[in-house]
Amino acid sequence: MRTKQWAAGAVVIALSAACAPDTAWQGTITDSAGVTIVANTHQGLWAEGERWTLQEDLRIGVQDGDPDYMFGQIGWLAVGAGSIYVLDAQAQNIKRYAMDGTYMSTFGGPGGGPGELGAGAVFMLLGAGDTLIVPDMQNQRLNFYSADGAALGSSPLLLTEGLPLAWRGTAGGVLAKQVRPLDLPNQPARDSMDAVLALGGDGSVQDTLLRIPSGGTLSFGGATPRIEIYAAEPVWNITNDLDLLYGMNNDYRIGRYHEGRLTRVFTMPFIPRPVSEADRNAVMDFLRTAWRDAGLPPAAIQQAQSLVHFGEWIQAFANLQEGPDGTIWVQHVQSISDLSEEERATFNLLEDSGAPNWDVFEADGRYLGIVTMPARFSPRTFVGDDVYGVWRDDLDVQYVVRMRVMRGVG
Repeated sequence: MRTKQWAAGAVVIALSAACAPDTAWQGTITDSAGVTIVANTHQGLWAEGERWTLQEDLRIGVQDGDPDYMFGQIGWLAVGAGSIYVLDAQAQNIKRYAMDGTYMSTFGGPGGGPGELGAGAVFMLLGAGDTLIVPDMQNQRLNFYSADGAALGSSPLLLTEGLPLAWRGTAGGVLAKQVRPLDLPNQPARDSMDAVLALGGDGSVQDTLLRIPSGGTLSFGGATPRIEIYAAEPVWNITNDLDLLYGMNNDYRIGRYHEGRLTRVFTMPFIPRPVSEADRNAVMDFLRTAWRDAGLPPAAIQQAQSLVHFGEWIQAFANLQEGPDGTIWVQHVQSISDLSEEERATFNLLEDSGAPNWDVFEADGRYLGIVTMPARFSPRTFVGDDVYGVWRDDLDVQYVVRMRVMRGVG
């Protein structure tokens, strides 16, 4: 029954988009108990000639040659102090480049000693005073580095606060993390809500910004962890004026919170699409290949497969970012069944679950239009009018790419 509703709804949306004149925003703004509700349609404010596009203006990396310009698995990027910092999760180090892409230095390195990084370090934040902060789960600590890469010590990562799932920061160095409760031995039972926590410069928890429902992608309710692909999951980010953006990604409804109070909600029409057999098969193929490449024996791979489950519906959106002029960028979700055979051959679950298309909204929640990013480009951070991210070529070689937002060119 729901599949029929999805098909019928998709036809209605397609007809509405085709018939709508390309003139002005057609949504509504209402008030509900002091909360502003912005209900958008698929007709945005951008007219022809006003649409934003992206133009590449920097690429760092090579397929072969100088190791200073080669990457294994790029995690997060940070930009500050006239430098571009690249965390390589595979090499377990950080490379520093000038703003024109010239290599400057490498620091970190694998291990558990001072300034070294454990396996799996992915996130990297730029704190106050251009201090680099790298969460290191294997060593259960936060590593601190100066702008030139000198190790500045560490502070403990306390799992009693919960399992850190996401880290975010603002241009002014304000930091926050999302944690999910863990039932630890000899500790009181925890509730089922995640928390978004504000952090001090040393990584210590200063305040709880918001409590949100725990998602279903990774849960710890039973004796073994459970992984559910396409499960509903909270998606959030923090803006440069310290508002929090948050929504559950099974519905296109995003709230804006100021000092913990919901002040504004913006919505887009959304009809759920069912997860197809092609989606499930492609995800499992990717996971099995990743496990084999990691050296897991067949018995361990079979056990890992037993932990993986699938949700019923494709999510409404994948990511939230604050862009130029306080705009809010919301990434579409990419269904594997929508891809060509050639695209499926290079599909990467970690990088390609989000689609190239991003909905762009004004800060007040009114819809502007779509910006399309290059295929196989995954943005990491927005800095002014620039988008820094990771692009993969046909051989799956990774590069750091800077895209410039071009206003009124499309």
